[in-house]
Amino acid sequence: MSLREELDTIPRKVIKSIKFGVLSPEVIRKYSVMEVTTSEVYDEGGLPVRGGISDRRLGVAEPGARCETCGQTHDVCPGHFGHIELVKPVVHVGFARVIYDILRTTCPNCGRIMLRDEEIARYRERLTRLSKRWRLLAQNLHERIRRKAAERMTCPHCGYKRNKVRFERPYYFYEETENGALVKLDPEMLRDRLGKIPSEDLELLGINPSVFRPEWAILKVLPVPPPHVRPSIQLETGIRSEDDLTHKLVDIIRMNEKLKIAIETGAPTNVVDNLWDLLQYHVATYFDNELPGIPVAKHRGGRPLKGIAQRLKGKEGRFRGSLSGKRVNFSARTVISPDPHISINEVGVPTDIAKILTVPEKVTAWNIDVLREYVIRGPETWPGANYVVTPEGRRIDLRYVKDRKALAERLAPGWVVERHLRDGDIVLFNRQPSLHRVSMMGHLVKVLPGRTFRLHLAVCPPYNADFDGDEMNLHVPQTEEARAEARLLMLVENHIITPRYGGAIIGARQDYIIGAYLLSHKTTFLTKKEVAFLLGAGKSEEDPPEPAILYPVELWTGKQIISHFLPKDFNWVQPTAFKSKCQDAYTCHGDEWIIVLNGYLAKGVLDKKSIGAEQVDSLWHRIARDYPPDVARRWLDSSLRLFLRYLDLRGFTFAMDSVYIPTEAYREVEEIIEQALKKVEGLIEDFTSGRLEAMPGFTVEETFENKVTDILSRVREDAAQVVEKYIDKNSEGYLMAKTGARGSLVNIVQMVATLGQQTIRGERIRRGFRSRTLPHFPVGDIGAFSGGFVKHCFRCGLTPVEYFFHAAAGRDGLIDTAVRTAQSGYMQRRLINALQDVYVAYDGTVRFGGSMLLQPLYGEDGVDVSRSDHGKVTDVKLLKMWIR
Repeated sequence: MSLREELDTIPRKVIKSIKFGVLSPEVIRKYSVMEVTTSEVYDEGGLPVRGGISDRRLGVAEPGARCETCGQTHDVCPGHFGHIELVKPVVHVGFARVIYDILRTTCPNCGRIMLRDEEIARYRERLTRLSKRWRLLAQNLHERIRRKAAERMTCPHCGYKRNKVRFERPYYFYEETENGALVKLDPEMLRDRLGKIPSEDLELLGINPSVFRPEWAILKVLPVPPPHVRPSIQLETGIRSEDDLTHKLVDIIRMNEKLKIAIETGAPTNVVDNLWDLLQYHVATYFDNELPGIPVAKHRGGRPLKGIAQRLKGKEGRFRGSLSGKRVNFSARTVISPDPHISINEVGVPTDIAKILTVPEKVTAWNIDVLREYVIRGPETWPGANYVVTPEGRRIDLRYVKDRKALAERLAPGWVVERHLRDGDIVLFNRQPSLHRVSMMGHLVKVLPGRTFRLHLAVCPPYNADFDGDEMNLHVPQTEEARAEARLLMLVENHIITPRYGGAIIGARQDYIIGAYLLSHKTTFLTKKEVAFLLGAGKSEEDPPEPAILYPVELWTGKQIISHFLPKDFNWVQPTAFKSKCQDAYTCHGDEWIIVLNGYLAKGVLDKKSIGAEQVDSLWHRIARDYPPDVARRWLDSSLRLFLRYLDLRGFTFAMDSVYIPTEAYREVEEIIEQALKKVEGLIEDFTSGRLEAMPGFTVEETFENKVTDILSRVREDAAQVVEKYIDKNSEGYLMAKTGARGSLVNIVQMVATLGQQTIRGERIRRGFRSRTLPHFPVGDIGAFSGGFVKHCFRCGLTPVEYFFHAAAGRDGLIDTAVRTAQSGYMQRRLINALQDVYVAYDGTVRFGGSMLLQPLYGEDGVDVSRSDHGKVTDVKLLKMWIR
């Protein structure tokens, strides 16, 4: 028999469906091991009272004691359910809406659905056809049936004219009589009405009568969960503290006892009704203690009690807090800090963390000597080991082993040593919020001194990380399969191209870009010592190139050193950020175009457009796409270290003179501002005199505001042209902005020319006092300055009013960011929940978990974006270029 045939003979269990139902009173009694009859919990000796809520027949939650039902200890016995027999029935608050829908759609006299026989037959036939395959359509049809039945007031079966039913949240039902009076429907009346409804009619309303009869929603018997669900704790003072559910159950039992006594002693009807209402309240708040319209049940100290619903729902509930996103072992969290010397694949792990996190390693003939050494070192010395697991499964804690050498000698193949994290181990690294796939990637461990995780600066964009106090999580895979998957599928070098837009998300930024620009500039020449220093930083294993200048002293160009690390078969042409009107790369003089021939940078300077992260059709993007991941990673590692080392050698700083413009530039900016202010004054005159015509779709006031905003916003753009004309093109501020290392020309304009119009939500500042924005302006002032126009720049200094307006606009940005973060986070959560079972099948289709088709072809084009050129299967422009 072949292996496949042998496997086919093994019986396999496949879960076809999961069905949820409601427990009937009979089932509750059948599951129960005892009836809870007393509200007393413990006797004077501190032992559980027989028949009470902590009776030993329900199970035991404390060590040493044994369950009286199954005879097992707390760690083996799962606990057993009990029950409370309610003197009077109460509404299950979770089904109040369902009860209302059924009451509206059925006859109170005969219990039949308020539809004619021919309608029932027609709907039943349609439901039979739909329910097998089209569940969603069946749900819509049930809703239509409910609407139609609720509209009819006379029963077509018995002719009874029913009254309108009103539902008052959370659990009150009333019937409207002909004279408009409201009659309360108590749970006993509700139970009688719901019990009359035939099972066939319930199916039309979307209820499966085999798992839920509507009268079961009116509780006669309440299940009591075992102590494992609601364990009590012993405080330091010796007092026992009970769980919130136990408190609620005691309240229910007490009220049930009071109601029983009141009925037996023949108390007045209003007293019985009040006690019945209180029983209903306690049962309702036991299930859900956040119901609208009723007070919250609280402890003596004022803290709200947690009901069953509160235990399950929300961020801290069972599903989200304990299942979907629970805390895990073999993980660490600490602050991140930058380390430009490690590889993009690596993560620096503090020694203290490496000594606590462990990797289980099986002892073999090849690693036995190393593992013996680790066992002898123990937990105190890194790299060592914390635990040893014998073939029988016994776990030995090395902290308490006196003779570690003897234990090390006993090691043999088949044992497992839980050793410290060491260099080269694969770990998963994550920053929250995890918004896309590359928010969690595989890194190789590099154990370093210190207290922080070290991260390469180029890997910040996928994590959206910075070093202003961000914390990140590290997880250690515990099986060989998990480690292999992390290494093959999750290593950083395999995620340089992001699945978000098909571009390189990892790349040079800030210091690296300015360092690359300065090194690649045609005026950069290097001595032999500097070349050796730079090649050492790039970890070059090849001999340095021949010098570009031999006499009077040997000198190398920066382009030569950059070319030394480029792949030798790499060819590329692209414009730089400094490109002027010159359109042809080969006839253009200067460094306006990058030309790389067979791995040699013949022309051009490097900037953000060529080596930056998130750039379209750049030199770095081509290396990342056209070469294997390890080649791309090695180039990035060595080149970025090289650029940073050159920046260290040369020095780069920013001072007041880095953004200097001469006096004539200030005169031109002043002229631009004066012209804009004159235009605004003219607009104000037209507006106040009534000559201003409204633009289509706007009022006169809106037209005035739009035109003023347009004029004043253009001031900054015109000032930018003046700054561009006069600023020193070699100044540090201009180079940072132009190369894309940091900031923009607008930042320089605001520093040295004018801050311009300040806006809140895209409009001039209008809020403030009743007839003006600030008391510093005349009443009714609608001019440029009262609307948030800031004439001065940072270098000149702002007036207090200007500073206030600038701060207001800044605050608006901060609030907007916070609001957008919350909205997008919630939106993403909803999307993930809706699409969590979507998968790409082997035939290229996209399907839901139930095999329902979502897309005939993944993404409509079958393209894996992370293996594409910015979403395209092939870069046609590039192919044309090389063919030509």
